[in-house]
Amino acid sequence: MLNDLGVEQSYAPHLTYAAASTIGPKVRNELREDLERLWMPDLWLHTLGTFSTTDNVLMLAAVVDTELLAVHSAIHDVLAGKVKNPSAYYLPGNWIPHCTLAQGLDDEATRAAFTKVFPVEPIRAKVREVSIVDTQTGEIDVLKKASTAPR
Repeated sequence: MLNDLGVEQSYAPHLTYAAASTIGPKVRNELREDLERLWMPDLWLHTLGTFSTTDNVLMLAAVVDTELLAVHSAIHDVLAGKVKNPSAYYLPGNWIPHCTLAQGLDDEATRAAFTKVFPVEPIRAKVREVSIVDTQTGEIDVLKKASTAPR
């Protein structure tokens, strides 16, 4: 789907649970330990939408369920008060879980991309890994590899 839009992406399709200017090594280790106790639920990407901000975003929103919110809450419990400049967009109560399809397009290009993708069939996405990405250097610190849930 992303290739059909003719848009280059900086990162593979992903869901962002949190963002901050600095997440230090000690906090990363705490996250690793906490994530080992958690099961990462599959995501259902179902709703095509946009964020019309200074940097237009075309996205697929995830269906919000208790399992997804539990993981989000657990991550923020570890990060609370321990990171620099957390982004308010990702804090509990503000977060809209989504997978970005395109961003930075002007209004006309965003409308054209929306039209090209619409309608969208629901997509079941499996979590491959949980990582911290340094957006300045591109370094990826993998905190947890995918696991399957006991069913």
